[in-house]
Amino acid sequence: MFEKIVVVTRKTRLEELVARFNTREQARFYIEHAGSDFSVYQTEHDTYQRAVATVLGKIGALGRVQLIERAFLPNFIFTDKDLVITIGQDGLVVNAAKYLNGQPIIAINPDPAHIDGILLPYRVQDALTVVSEAMQERMAVRHITMAEASLNDGQRMLAFNDLFIGVRTHTSARYQITFGDRSEPQSSSGIIVSTGAGSTGWLSSMFNMAAGVARLIEGEVHSPKPFRLDWEDEQLVFVVREPFVSKTSRAGIVAGLITPETELSLESRTPENGAIFSDGVEADYVTFNSGAIAHVRVAHKKTNLVVPLQVAARRPEQRTLANRSSDRSPAARRGTPPSARPDKA
Repeated sequence: MFEKIVVVTRKTRLEELVARFNTREQARFYIEHAGSDFSVYQTEHDTYQRAVATVLGKIGALGRVQLIERAFLPNFIFTDKDLVITIGQDGLVVNAAKYLNGQPIIAINPDPAHIDGILLPYRVQDALTVVSEAMQERMAVRHITMAEASLNDGQRMLAFNDLFIGVRTHTSARYQITFGDRSEPQSSSGIIVSTGAGSTGWLSSMFNMAAGVARLIEGEVHSPKPFRLDWEDEQLVFVVREPFVSKTSRAGIVAGLITPETELSLESRTPENGAIFSDGVEADYVTFNSGAIAHVRVAHKKTNLVVPLQVAARRPEQRTLANRSSDRSPAARRGTPPSARPDKA
């Protein structure tokens, strides 16, 4: 049984503008002086605030509710008795997931007219029903696979969609790559490691580029079938970006599948600006300079995204929330924290 409902929100674009320019009127002047329509920002803000207020009004009688803004996630301590609700875009689910240890997430789309909401199965009007059922553990979840990069200095980075390993400026990175029984020095624009959830994002652009080059060289008429993994697939895909062959670098290991039984090992030979960041957030990174060794693997921790029962019925492998504790790894049950660095996506 859950003892607390934690509602995660984020600042609107208007709030960020006001924080930058001090007042709403100064923000309006800046936007309109640039030739944009300030009413778009105001309408978006009003819609979001109305959605948050409506959700809080609906769930207030169901239990103790705590509101937390996304920026405070790195310092917030979640407990096993927390039920988490996110109200915002898909990125807010990604942000929150890194700081959870198996707690289920109910993701609510505050503005379906403007937000696609791939990770947002619920709308504001669903809040009372879905939270009531979840409080009684009568909801199904999708156990979404995550990626993890752990360094020899103890730092760790988790990814919901993908990891980038290379140089922050996206110039050439030098490192020793080891995968399986193969190892070689490389110089490239970095490595992308994607989860199933991220396989339609940054990773897909790598395959689009490869397909375009193949058509140019081989004159192919048809594009290859898009490569995708399911969200629950217990494997990751890595792709080396633009590997360069020289007297001191090779390109024999350019892509592969990482399973729970395998890992990708990388030893940095980049003197400065080496970095590992996740989900496209360059400002939140761990250092990957010369001497650093990163081990990339399927994370023990999963994101438990609550979905409607009819969705679970179409996916027989899904289980109810009553089984959530048995699905978590020993490390997750001990409350092993994710990277302590803030996610600013």
